[in-house]
Amino acid sequence: MKKKLFALTCLFLACLTLVACSKQSKTASHKLSVVATNSIIADMTKTIAGDKIDLHSIVPVGKDPHEYEPLPEDVKKTSQADLILYNGINLETGGHAWFTKLIKNAHKTKDKDYFAVSDGVDVIYLEGQAEKGKEDPHAWLNVENGIIYAKNIAKHLIDKDPKNKAFYQKNLDAYVAKLAQLNQEAKEKFNSIPEAKKLIVTSEGCFKYFSKAYGVPSAYIWEINTEEEGTPNQIKQLVEKLRQSQVPALFVESSVDERPMKTVSKDSHIPIYAKILTDSIAKKGQAGDSYYSMMQYNLETIYKGLSQ
Repeated sequence: MKKKLFALTCLFLACLTLVACSKQSKTASHKLSVVATNSIIADMTKTIAGDKIDLHSIVPVGKDPHEYEPLPEDVKKTSQADLILYNGINLETGGHAWFTKLIKNAHKTKDKDYFAVSDGVDVIYLEGQAEKGKEDPHAWLNVENGIIYAKNIAKHLIDKDPKNKAFYQKNLDAYVAKLAQLNQEAKEKFNSIPEAKKLIVTSEGCFKYFSKAYGVPSAYIWEINTEEEGTPNQIKQLVEKLRQSQVPALFVESSVDERPMKTVSKDSHIPIYAKILTDSIAKKGQAGDSYYSMMQYNLETIYKGLSQ
């Protein structure tokens, strides 16, 4: 009887040891679960975090982040996430506020579970209207703001996952240096373009941050994608403005309907030089398939188009 009791005790202790080891193994192998609202933020996060995290991007590559309907997978990932990163500045929270609804349903708390990576950006407003709900969200189109995004992302990764701090910091430092060099080179290039040709014309008025950073004024058909887009009156006003300019080229964004810009081109007799990337990085394997290469492509393409 004693031998049997001893054997059962040993078996019980062995089971406890296996359970403990299993829990330790699970904890040790656990990766930070991170959700980013769009492909630009997701790419920045991946560049800094590498394989140290499990990353989910909500808005697919090539889709408009202004208006989006989260899928069941997005809801599930957001509910389970350790860290959620969003742009802010009236992007996912503007229009029909899909992110606001998503976060509420996931029972997440601001500045505890989810963070705006644009914190610290000098916000520009639509049509100069300095009021809440009128912010221009496209801050990432200025590479200096992209650096702010990257630093915010790294800070939140480190706060949530301090054991990998050195890894995140090393990747951040290399990333920031690379972006800073790209930014400086762009400023030098745009300084060489004659003032009469300095006007970037796009469908959506999303280049205000770009204009301020690189000294190239912008013109557009409509203000922001959540409003009326490509009305006859909008097209007429832009064409009239272009007839008084010497701008050599127009541009159309990859994530919008290009037909309104084709009408502008026809009526103004100014060719569309190229498609550019604004609200999303490109598909993998194409030019602009990361935030860095997206901005590198945009800066080079716009420079060449206006230098003709």
